[in-house]
Amino acid sequence: MGLRARGTRGEQTGKLDPHYPKVCGHRGNVLDVKWNPFNDFEIASCSEDATIKLWDIPKQLLTKNLTAFRKELVGHARKVGLVEWHPTAANILFSSGYDYKVMVWNLDSKETVIMSPVKTINCHQDVILSMSFNTNGSLLATACKDRKIRVLDPRAGTVLQEANYKGHRASKVLFLGNLKKLLSTGTSRWNNRQMALWDQDDLSVPVTEVDLDGSSGVLFPFYDADTSMLYVVGKGDRNIHYYEISANKPHLNYLTEYHSYNPQKGIGVMPKRGLDVSSCEIFRFYKLITTKSLIEPVSMIVPRRSESYQEDIYPPTASAQPSLTAQEWLSGMNKEPVLMSLRPGAEPLSPQPLPSERTLSVPTAPTSPHLLNQTGRLLAEDGRGPFSLPEEKAPRWAAEHRLEEKKTWLTDGFDIFECPPPKTENELLQMFYRQQDEIRRLRELVTQREVQAKQLELEIRNLRMSSPRL
Repeated sequence: MGLRARGTRGEQTGKLDPHYPKVCGHRGNVLDVKWNPFNDFEIASCSEDATIKLWDIPKQLLTKNLTAFRKELVGHARKVGLVEWHPTAANILFSSGYDYKVMVWNLDSKETVIMSPVKTINCHQDVILSMSFNTNGSLLATACKDRKIRVLDPRAGTVLQEANYKGHRASKVLFLGNLKKLLSTGTSRWNNRQMALWDQDDLSVPVTEVDLDGSSGVLFPFYDADTSMLYVVGKGDRNIHYYEISANKPHLNYLTEYHSYNPQKGIGVMPKRGLDVSSCEIFRFYKLITTKSLIEPVSMIVPRRSESYQEDIYPPTASAQPSLTAQEWLSGMNKEPVLMSLRPGAEPLSPQPLPSERTLSVPTAPTSPHLLNQTGRLLAEDGRGPFSLPEEKAPRWAAEHRLEEKKTWLTDGFDIFECPPPKTENELLQMFYRQQDEIRRLRELVTQREVQAKQLELEIRNLRMSSPRL
């Protein structure tokens, strides 16, 4: 396989001190927590007390219990089970409660307590079990306890598509990037755990169904659009299954699984921005292991020998910058996410215009695990990176050579010789990655110059042989 999982643990393991600082302010059990995708120090939480609260987490982390919330959203009549941030618009939050309602909240308000949402969606007949947005946030998919999957217009609150298929009881639903397909996990009519793939424009019957096993734990799907990989994690299971998603049949291609000895009660994931690109990490899970009072990180690693940045497995991904304001989205605008390169030190790729001398890695074709497998084999055979520059067989004295030589002093448009000294550990790590990348580029340039020098020596020797007077 071109992908392997690696389990890592911190220096300190085991149960935390019971007096360790906590975020505590709800009057009931907390049912869901989501980090703001555009603010690494803000979380939204919902509770059995029928409220949603927003919390500002200090950058130095907690030194005492945090009880003062930034905002409180009050509108649901019963407990609130799910919260979901909009993927492209800033300060837009969705919530669903046991009153069968989905509420849309505009957080661009000076009020500490917001009493009414900007929109209430009332089309569900039972508890909403799952919510998922498409890439630009123009569509919302829900899985409901009434056994129906719905695709909604989140601004108008209208149902665009509805699945009445009786052979699959969905508990989780997930948009698959820009493939215009939905994936749901649940149970079949024989109570086997099952996955179903749907066409988002036609939910009459699934495109395909895959039965897994007869266990009872809920299946949690996670899709990585950058690598077209689907990870399926079961509550109470000891493994994580991976699949490749393709636009062509059979659509769901089973790859392999990661197996451990400890069952997970819950699972979380690290955003792509937080991955360790130097070790070719493409996904990271955090397993909650209650039997050992432990949270264990599990990293998905593409084995590569090269230590340089691997552009083929890190296409531009969603950044921490919103592409719309709350009011723009509410007025009807749709925009794709602002993208960024995962190369250390890189800046968002759009919608800002790019400087002419900046070199950006934008792959021309989507990366699939099959490509990862092929690349892994190539690395094992010749030990060279998949995108290392070949040695030139003849000298070129064109203007682009001089431009390329000038570019080698830059890393992602950043002059390493005008860099201020790092002040934090993160800045020091980024500087290390920039220096490693610059060393690689300089080696490539030296290799090219050596080839040119040898070619010139051959040309001079040929001239001397053809002209004895010289």
